[in-house]
Amino acid sequence: MLDSADLRDGIKAYSNWPTIPQLYVKGEFVGGCDIVREMFQAGELQQTLKDKGVAVKADTSA
Repeated sequence: MLDSADLRDGIKAYSNWPTIPQLYVKGEFVGGCDIVREMFQAGELQQTLKDKGVAVKADTSA
């Protein structure tokens, strides 16, 4: 949790995105928590991570 209101506001201003937490992958803004959740549920987040060269653990729950 970010206790500093200035830091929270600075992050929002930097990304031009109204919500935090925010996800950055290799220095690139991906989205706020609502967008990241939707991307994960649609399987898009996993592909985005792979495309950026981030190791993604295979889903073994099936």
